[in-house]
Amino acid sequence: MDILFTKLQGNGNDFILIDEFGSAVIPDDMKGEFASLYCDRRFGIGGDGVLYLSASDKADLKMRLFQPDQSEAEMCGNGIRCFVRYAVDAGYVRESCKVETPAGIISVRMEYRENIFMAAVDMPTPRFNRSDIPATGEAEYLETISGLEVRAVNIGVPHAVIRVDDVEKVDIARLGPFIRHHETFPKGANVDFVQLIGDNALRIRTFERGVEDETLSCGTGATAAAVILHRLGMVGETVQVETTGGSLIIYLKDNAVLEGPAESIFVGAINIP
Repeated sequence: MDILFTKLQGNGNDFILIDEFGSAVIPDDMKGEFASLYCDRRFGIGGDGVLYLSASDKADLKMRLFQPDQSEAEMCGNGIRCFVRYAVDAGYVRESCKVETPAGIISVRMEYRENIFMAAVDMPTPRFNRSDIPATGEAEYLETISGLEVRAVNIGVPHAVIRVDDVEKVDIARLGPFIRHHETFPKGANVDFVQLIGDNALRIRTFERGVEDETLSCGTGATAAAVILHRLGMVGETVQVETTGGSLIIYLKDNAVLEGPAESIFVGAINIP
């Protein structure tokens, strides 16, 4: 038995995609285990998660994302761009689509710009007062953890945003897991260290929940950082966010929109005896 897959990446955030549009390929109770096995970069294919594409009765397509720790993520900004890149290549959609996710139905617009595939994603409405983030009123939750001011926002998934003077000097291997598991976040959080580098420009590093490591880019993290710094009056309505894997643009005029590239890297088959 061969399981066909496609490997994609968005700013270095890489994913394995399994096409289940016609029928299930990996049983639901094995999807997490499959992700854990094949996201391994030495004994598997390698990736920050496995995207499962299927039909939807609520939208054009349905996306599920399972991470290396076997958990299912509610939403992923880079992942959904890779997802729609595959969907365009496969002929399922063309210039726009709606994608069902555990975080709600997400609208995406796609185009080629100078031969580069770009996708603009209408991100979930930022939330500051949810049961999984103990915020109050309209202000983002703020707590001092390990001497750092940590602000919380949910962009489909919970994020802890910390402004620093120099992201390169952050001991993310120590601070990332500590804040990710802090009691402030009962369901855990992605941890974003963000540096203001110019007018409406940020640099960010993210420790991702579920991957349990720093990734080269995090789309929801870039959005969370832009939202928080915009609320603090430090950036305007169009923000360029530099990740280790490349640039993302966040638009904040009416709702939060994430724009960035996505690339199909290779296709392959897993042979199951």
